Amino acid sequence: MVEKMVKEDKIEAEAEVELYYMILERLEKYQEALDVVRGKLGDKLTSALQSRENKCMEMYRKLGKWPECNALSRKLLLKNPDDWQFYMIYFDSLFQLIGMAWTPPAEGEHSLEGDVHHSTEQAIAFIEERLIHESNSARPLRGPYLAQLELISRLRHRGYPEEQKLGNPEELMFQYFKMFGDKPCCFTDLKVFVDLLPSTQYTKFINQLLGVIPLSVPPEGRLALPANIKALQQHLCVMQLTRLLGLFHTMDDTAQKLAAVQDLMLRYRHGLDFGKSCLKTELQFSDYYCLLAVHLLLDLWLEAGEESAVWQCLTLLEEGLTSSPSNAQFKLLLIRIYCMLGAFEPVVELYSSLDAKHIQHDTIGYMLTRYATAFGHYAAASQSCNFALRFFHSNQKDTSEYIIQAYKYGAFEKIPEFIAFRNRLNASLHFSQVRTERMLLDLLLEANISTSLEESIKSMGLSLEEDDIPWKDLRDNRDLTVLFNWDPKDKNISEEHRKYSLEEETTWLRIRSLTLRLISGLPALGHSSQPKNSEKSTENGVSSKIDTVRTLLRQLDDAVRSGKWFLQKNIQYPVLGPPPSRMASFFDSGSCQSQISLFYLVSEIYELDTNGLEDSTAIQERIGNCLKSLLEQLTDQVNKCKGDLLEIREGSFKTHPNILENLVFFVETISIVLWVCSYSDAVLRPWKSSLQKKKKKKKESSVAMPPVFTSFQDYVSGLQTLTSNVIDHLKGLEINLTALKLEELYIDNNSLLQEEKKCTKTALGKVQSSYQHSVQEIGELLKKRLDTIKNLKV
Repeated sequence: MVEKMVKEDKIEAEAEVELYYMILERLEKYQEALDVVRGKLGDKLTSALQSRENKCMEMYRKLGKWPECNALSRKLLLKNPDDWQFYMIYFDSLFQLIGMAWTPPAEGEHSLEGDVHHSTEQAIAFIEERLIHESNSARPLRGPYLAQLELISRLRHRGYPEEQKLGNPEELMFQYFKMFGDKPCCFTDLKVFVDLLPSTQYTKFINQLLGVIPLSVPPEGRLALPANIKALQQHLCVMQLTRLLGLFHTMDDTAQKLAAVQDLMLRYRHGLDFGKSCLKTELQFSDYYCLLAVHLLLDLWLEAGEESAVWQCLTLLEEGLTSSPSNAQFKLLLIRIYCMLGAFEPVVELYSSLDAKHIQHDTIGYMLTRYATAFGHYAAASQSCNFALRFFHSNQKDTSEYIIQAYKYGAFEKIPEFIAFRNRLNASLHFSQVRTERMLLDLLLEANISTSLEESIKSMGLSLEEDDIPWKDLRDNRDLTVLFNWDPKDKNISEEHRKYSLEEETTWLRIRSLTLRLISGLPALGHSSQPKNSEKSTENGVSSKIDTVRTLLRQLDDAVRSGKWFLQKNIQYPVLGPPPSRMASFFDSGSCQSQISLFYLVSEIYELDTNGLEDSTAIQERIGNCLKSLLEQLTDQVNKCKGDLLEIREGSFKTHPNILENLVFFVETISIVLWVCSYSDAVLRPWKSSLQKKKKKKKESSVAMPPVFTSFQDYVSGLQTLTSNVIDHLKGLEINLTALKLEELYIDNNSLLQEEKKCTKTALGKVQSSYQHSVQEIGELLKKRLDTIKNLKV
C-alpha cells in the first residue's frame, strides 16, 4: 500500500516517510531504506537534527558499508567535533577497514559519502588536525582530546606501535586535567582511560595533578584548602581519581584511613562556605567529599570489621542531608546502610523523599522492596509493595493510550518503542518479585485471621495450576549502578556480578512462587463430606489437584537444590552493587526445611483421607514421625531467633539483623503450619466425631483412638508452647531495647563535634525505634497466630 503511494508520488508528510522507512527496516530491506533516505523523500526528514544522516549511518552499518560509515562520520565530525557517537563510529569503521585490508578504487570517489580513511596514519593525522583547530579556540571542546586517548587505547589493545605518535597517555591526561579539571565531568571522562597508566605511576600521577591546584598556604599543621569553587572542583576530581586508582585501598593502617576520613570531612565542611547561597533543592559543591569519606568507612566496616565505622557512616550521611536535603546519593546510601543493619523504618521515609517517578519504580525500587518484608515492618512493607505495583498496573493501561496518541499524531517511530517498553515492564523481574511477595504478605496478615485462607486466595485470583510468571522472558531492569562508585575495577561491580545476581534472584523468585502456589492448593484439597472413591475423586478434580501439588513439590525440591548449589559458590557482591537475596537467610534459619516438610505432610494427610483410618497404620506412623520431626525443626528455628538485636561491647555495639530475619521466617512458617493444620483438621475432625458417636452407641468407656489423633494433639500442644516461648522472647527484646540508652555511648564522646553528636543521636534513635516497632509488629502477628493454634482441638 505504501509502495503504491510512493509510486504515485502521494507521500507528502514527514511522518509518512518515517513510516515507510520503518516498514522497510523491519522487513530488513536495508538497501531500499537507504535509497529512500538518500533520495527525494529523504529531503522531508527535517524535524530532528541530523535525522537523515543518522538514518543513513544506521543503514550503512547494517549493510556493512564501512567506507560510507567512515566518510560520513568524518564529515559530521568536521561540522560538530564534540559529538562523541561519531568518533566511535569513525574508529569502529576505521579498524573494520584495516581488518578487511580495504583499499580505495584507482579512479573515482572512495565511497558514496566521499573520501575514506583506511589507515592508522590517516586517523592520527585527522585527530591531530582537530586538536590544532581546538587549540586556537577560545572555548576548547573536550571531544578531540578524548578522541586522542580513545585512539591510543584502541591502538594499544590491538598492539599497534603507532600509538606512540599520539603522545604519552599520562602527559595527555595531565594536560586534559589542566584544561577541564574544574568541570564535574572531568572524572568520568578520565575514568575510561586510567587503564592506560602503569600501576607504578599512580602515585606520581596523583601528585602531579595536586601540584597544579591552587590551594591556600595553610598555617603549620593545617590542611591546604581551596580558595575558590574552581580549585575545590579540581581537588575533588583528584580525590575521586585517587580512590579509582586504589590508593585509598592500599592504606593498610586503620588509623591512616581514619585520618583520611577526617581530612575529607574537614574539606567537606570548608566547602560548605562556598554554597551558603545555594537553594535547598541544589547540591553543595563539596558533597562528594562526604561520600568519599563514607566509602572509606564502609571499607573499614566490611573489610576490617570495625563496628564503630558503620555508625560513623550514618552520622556523616545524616549530617550531609542537613546541608543538602535534596542529595539523592546521601539518601540512597542511607537506605542501603539502614537496610544492612535491619532498620527498615527510616528507609520508607527516605525512599519517599526521593520522589521516584515512573520507570524509577522498576529500576531503583529493588532497594526498598528487597528488604520490605525481611524485618517485620509489615504495614510499611505492604505500603512499599503498593508503590511499585501501582506503577506496573497503571503502565499496562497507559501504554495503550501512548500508542493511540503516537498513531494519531503521526509519531510512528515511537509506537515500537512504546510496545517494547510495555513488554519490558510486563517481563520485569522486579514486578514478578513484588507481586509474589505482596500476595504472600497479604496471606500472612489476613488468611485465617480476618478472612479464611480460601477467601483470601480467591480474592487474589491465585491458581494452583497456572504460573503466569514469564520465566523465559524475565528481564532484569534494575539499575545496579545507581549508587556512585569510585572503586577500582577489581572491587567494582562486574558483568559476572550482574549475571550471578540475576541467577540468584530468579532462583529465589522460583522458590517463593512455588511456595505461594502450594499454599493456594490447600483449600482445593479440603475434605469433602461425601465418601471418597477413585472415580468420584477424579470426577471432582481432586485427584488432579493432589497430582499438581506433588509435581509442584518436586519442582520446589529442585529449586531449593539449585539455591543451595548457588550459595556454595559464596559470591560476594560489592557493597555498592546488587544486594544479596533473602535466600541464604531462608536456608540458614531452618525455615526452608520446615516448609518443605509441611507440604510433604499435606501429601501424607491426603493419602490418609483417601485410604481411611482402617488399614492405614503405616500412613499414620509416617504422619506421626513427620509431626515429631516438624516440632524438632521448629524448635531449631526458635533457637536461631534467640539473642539480642543490639549487643553492647566496650562502649560500642553490634547489631544482629539476622535475628529479625529469622523471626520473620519463623512467623511465616508458623502461618503455613496453621494453614496445613486447618486442612488436617478438616480431614480428621469428621472421623473423630464418627468414632465418638460409635463410642456412645456401644456405651464403651474406652475406645482406642487411632494414633494419628494422639500425634496431632501432641503436635498442637508443642506448637502452642513454642509460639508462647517466642512471644515471651519478643517481650524481652522489647524491654531490653526500651531500656537501652544508645546515644549516651556516643554523645559523651568529647572527640565529636556538636553537629556530629546531633546526627549520631538521630541515626541511633532511628535504628532503635525501627527495632522496637519490628519486634512489636512481629509479636502482635504471632499472638494472633497463637489464638488460632488454641482453637485447634482435634
